[in-house]
Amino acid sequence: MLVALVLVLMLAGAFGPRVYARLRTLGHVYTVDSVPQRRVTIVLGALVYPNGQLSSMLADRVATGAALYHAGKTDVLLFSGDNHVETYNEPEAMRRYALQLGVPYDAIVLDYAGFRTYDSCYRARDIFQVDQAILVTQRFHLDRALLTCNELGVAAIGVAADEQRPEGYHVRSMIFSQIREFPATMFAVFDLIHRPEPTFLGDPLPILAKER
Repeated sequence: MLVALVLVLMLAGAFGPRVYARLRTLGHVYTVDSVPQRRVTIVLGALVYPNGQLSSMLADRVATGAALYHAGKTDVLLFSGDNHVETYNEPEAMRRYALQLGVPYDAIVLDYAGFRTYDSCYRARDIFQVDQAILVTQRFHLDRALLTCNELGVAAIGVAADEQRPEGYHVRSMIFSQIREFPATMFAVFDLIHRPEPTFLGDPLPILAKER
């Protein structure tokens, strides 16, 4: 009986946060064509290779952000990613690719301290003064990202970047990403309960871009 109880508690701890995040974000996920307009779109960072090339997932996130801009769904793309050392810069790599996709330079804002999804949402609210946004990431990540931003006070809706790649991603990459979401969502719920301040904040830099 004790073993069964422990197993039930372990399963609840693993699956509970994921189920909770999915239920809390039902009706918040759209396509590029169907998403309501929002002035700001937050595009979350991911792996950039040493040669500066974006990983497939990150390239699709930036391409989705660019598609939203060109469709008139958003006015500003906030690229939030990791730049913890001089030689690794996700936001700058994202900007370079967005410029290649025809997004104007002045429609792009960079957040160099988006080390985690929690940090990206927290800083979007406190540093960039964002209160409404479209969130762009892969579908497996979108529930956690939407839960985090909405709980922190950024009224967020989401667009999954997966539609840029209907054939899917590498199997190993998807397996790793899906498994990673279980502990990541658990820690996200923990953060939302305790509300730690990100390591890097700084002075407010409100996004003041005018609508087109």
